Amino acid sequence: MALDKMKDLNLKEARLQLQLVELEGIPVMEPTYSTWDRVWKFKARPDDLLIATYAKAGTTWTQEIVDMIQQNGDVEKCRRDTTYKRHPFLEWYIPGPSSVRYSGLELAEAMPSPRILKTHLPVQLVPPSFWEQNCKIIYVARNAKDNLVSYYHFHRMNKAMPEPGTWEEFMEKFMTGKVLWGSWYDHVKGWWKAKDKHRILYLFFEDMKENPKREILKILKFLEKDVNEDVLNKILFYTSFETMKENPMANYTRDFQGIMDHSISPFMRKGAVGDWKNYFTVTQNKKFDEDYKKKMADTSLVFQTEL
Repeated sequence: MALDKMKDLNLKEARLQLQLVELEGIPVMEPTYSTWDRVWKFKARPDDLLIATYAKAGTTWTQEIVDMIQQNGDVEKCRRDTTYKRHPFLEWYIPGPSSVRYSGLELAEAMPSPRILKTHLPVQLVPPSFWEQNCKIIYVARNAKDNLVSYYHFHRMNKAMPEPGTWEEFMEKFMTGKVLWGSWYDHVKGWWKAKDKHRILYLFFEDMKENPKREILKILKFLEKDVNEDVLNKILFYTSFETMKENPMANYTRDFQGIMDHSISPFMRKGAVGDWKNYFTVTQNKKFDEDYKKKMADTSLVFQTEL
């Protein structure tokens, strides 16, 4: 029993080490805040590709699709390292010993072109050099309800994230934007507006689930790449949820050992559309829908919540 208590204490301590701090009104991790000046001054290159999402909206999936395209379907090349190392997570910084230390910035700066970079930043916090260099950006949005469920489970299994509290409490935090990377509503709307001014391909998680081939063809066109039918089928197979869930280079079982507890909830959990129905009560759903309607009244954005 004493050992369990100690374990519990260690877990709480691990969670308390990384606090949320507001950066221009957006909650970010304290280490991101402490290195913000460097992030903001990051020098993008014209051939950089930025993959931007709200957390748990299909980021890793999109990264794998893009990597498979860039490597012309060569599976071995795509397994040269974990997603986390292949595509620097720009604003993410974990201080500490080399076993856990991570600096997306340092990784990106040392990487040869062309680079695939990842961010969860809302559009207004993206380093200005991306716009100055007219970089291509792929943004993926996922419906709020499924995104919330996935984010809740991610907080449960990831000790580097703040404690989520109960499902009810986390839902409240999500609705008020008091979660890491801020309001989902502002995030998806901000990027939606930006797509009219910049080279942004705006994709929907639900479309990718419904017809992955069609969406991969959109990405190919956007990247001005061409692949033959065999390579396209290979990309479809190796970026399917079932295959990626078993791929240690994509499923986050190789990184964050001791930080991510896949026994609580795997990093790649369901990848489904409509899983929210297993979590929302009728009352919660009504409350969420009413709030959603208000927050999304000023946008033409429409999401599917089931397929």
